[in-house]
Amino acid sequence: MDLCRLSANQVLQLVRTNTITVEDYAQALLSRIDTRNSMVKAWAYLDPAYVLEQARALDRIPHGQRGPLHGVAIGIKDVMETKDMPTEYQSPLYKGFRSGNDASAVAILRDAGALIFGKTTTSEFTVANTHPSTANPHDPTRTPGGSSCGSAAAVADFQVPIALGAQTGGSLIRPASFTGVFAMKATHNAINCQGCKAFAPSFDTLGFLARSMEDLKLLADVFALQDDTPPPSELRLETTTVALMKTPSWPRAGPGTIAALQKAVEILTGHGVTVEEVFLPPEIGNDAASLKQIHNTIMSGEARATFLREYRMDKDGHQLAPEIRQLVENSGKYTHADRLQASDKLAAMRPIMDRLAARYSVILAPSAIDEAPLGLEDMGSPAFNIIWTGFHMPVINIPAFKGSHGMPIGVSLVAGRFRDQHLLSIAKLLAGPLMAEGGWQAE
Repeated sequence: MDLCRLSANQVLQLVRTNTITVEDYAQALLSRIDTRNSMVKAWAYLDPAYVLEQARALDRIPHGQRGPLHGVAIGIKDVMETKDMPTEYQSPLYKGFRSGNDASAVAILRDAGALIFGKTTTSEFTVANTHPSTANPHDPTRTPGGSSCGSAAAVADFQVPIALGAQTGGSLIRPASFTGVFAMKATHNAINCQGCKAFAPSFDTLGFLARSMEDLKLLADVFALQDDTPPPSELRLETTTVALMKTPSWPRAGPGTIAALQKAVEILTGHGVTVEEVFLPPEIGNDAASLKQIHNTIMSGEARATFLREYRMDKDGHQLAPEIRQLVENSGKYTHADRLQASDKLAAMRPIMDRLAARYSVILAPSAIDEAPLGLEDMGSPAFNIIWTGFHMPVINIPAFKGSHGMPIGVSLVAGRFRDQHLLSIAKLLAGPLMAEGGWQAE
């Protein structure tokens, strides 16, 4: 039995029945990482001796006192504080920094019995569009996407079954698409961001990456994601309605994404699902440039305050990425009036999108422009993701398809705000035929 390829739910069952120990499991993962990490480079911090020490401590806990994630290995994106590990944000300004505290999300996982395995790589403060040589495990000459690059790569490469990530633009869904894993970006503020380095708080959202829908559901339950009205216990494909929304960024879609979305529609309609193409409501409009301007105005204004501390820590002006310095210096020349106007416009759009989403079981949209691009210098564009991040809507990536170079391509399923459990239920239903017939299978 290859313990590395097990889902979190499978690991829980084996540990629960004393078939394996947490230490056995941790040792198997460490062996995998030892073999693969020189190529994948998913970890910003990993202490194998400490991992095994934690595993042995978890094995000593009596069965009746074990939490819902007992022994499950989880990677933590290195913008989230961990009380027993460094948190460096991929920045020389924080080299060796230890806050001594857990971020709220990390504390919840630790309290649930998770084995906090290590810190996964990220771009600098999640802003810079470069990362520390983390490679796509399916083709190390290609990017895994960002900024949750290490989390996506570690899950895709069977180094851990689950990892935490954060998304301001497309930092969960795009890497999941590039690396062929499931991911969920929760509704904005459904998971507390305390202890996670902010970029633009109006957009910053936590989520997780996994290799199965069941594991996404497991994490959602641990984080107490609940809808006002629980989803039906039984769902049928024949009564499911899907709004196909290519989004205003559709002209940027590459051949792989165009083919993936077309194939998704063919598979779903072949199983009796009703699919209807829809567009953004007229109150919002279909102008990609206008929406991008709104997003940039808000994000730039918020980042200006977020990174002021680091800007002043960088005394010689060489330790902070130029993109971040430009945000603090307001190189875009945004005024407070611009920011207020943009914020009010985007806030007014959110209930409009909730009403549109409520007319269908789910929205189907692209997850990325195309396959992961060649090279590690560019982690890709959030063009197909930031719209949902700004609308605060939950999103799940389904990694069902592959492009002409054999690399994975995902599609996004989207629901109205605080309908996370509804989205999980519908996504599990649709993932069945999509994964079976879409063409992507991780080796």
